Amino acid sequence: MNTILFTPSVTLQADDTVLVVGHGSREDSGNQEIRDFVAQWRVRRPELRIELCFIEFAPPELNAALLDAARTSRRVLVVPLILNAAGHVKMEIPEAVEQARIASPQAEILLAPHLTACDPILAILKRRLRKAMGALDMPDPTTTGVVVLGRGSSDRGANGEMAKMARWLLEEGDHELVDLAFTGITWPRLEKVVQRHVLLGMRQVVVLPYYLYTGTLMQRIHRQVEHLRGQYPQVRFMCGEHFGFEKEIFELMDARVADLRAGVPDSRLPCDGCAYRELAHDMGHGHSHAHTHDHAPAPAHDHNHEHGHDHAHGHDHAHDHDHSHAHPRTEQQPA
Repeated sequence: MNTILFTPSVTLQADDTVLVVGHGSREDSGNQEIRDFVAQWRVRRPELRIELCFIEFAPPELNAALLDAARTSRRVLVVPLILNAAGHVKMEIPEAVEQARIASPQAEILLAPHLTACDPILAILKRRLRKAMGALDMPDPTTTGVVVLGRGSSDRGANGEMAKMARWLLEEGDHELVDLAFTGITWPRLEKVVQRHVLLGMRQVVVLPYYLYTGTLMQRIHRQVEHLRGQYPQVRFMCGEHFGFEKEIFELMDARVADLRAGVPDSRLPCDGCAYRELAHDMGHGHSHAHTHDHAPAPAHDHNHEHGHDHAHGHDHAHDHDHSHAHPRTEQQPA
């Protein structure tokens, strides 16, 4: 007798909603790129009901979109379109999810990890580096320094994810000098790293922005590189672009949806219902939330929530602002 193997359907149920969470930018061109990404993802995955919301600066707003999706769906799959886990991923998105669960107990709301530092992101960086080297007159990796340039955060975990990517880029390539720099909040800054590369004899420098979409900070990066060209006329500079529309980003989003549907546990979500975040929330609001669902015990981890929510995730802020959460043992960083 033939054995028939059951294969789960790859199509979401009609009452499920995939809610993409973008950061939002003061520069609307960045918000439009996220809208374009979602439009392209819908074309790639027509069986999915995909909606979009933003944390700030652009409608629809996260909390309202969550409540709307929960009212109209049996299940909501929340997928952050964010590179690194700083304040938004660790605190604000999970808090919004908690509030929506309480307000709409009839709906199942599941939260996926951010994009994370991973091999698909490394593949994008390697491809961007190859393209930059191909445009140079003397594509010699021994005399070409590489700078991975990101937003910067006072959350050491978010900065650490970027540091891992820079290290992986060094280990899997031929460049002898791959450094990390930040556009704000923490150090080193691009100018100091380039100064070091020049002192070490680099004749060319490739700057690889670690950003998903355009915005005020991407514009600032190109101005900085142009200034460096004038400051070091003997050095050839190449500056890459943001990488939100690469195939790996779509594939990562597909994987997040598939994992949520399959019930795959993910240790990269340390803050969805963890005791540390709940303690911080209760201290700030003076009460505890009664959850309508159970969390498995969270593994021991160090969140290092000593940040003013200056968000290192490939989007931009025109200022380093503080969302004024009451965090235990929080040290505010200077602006």
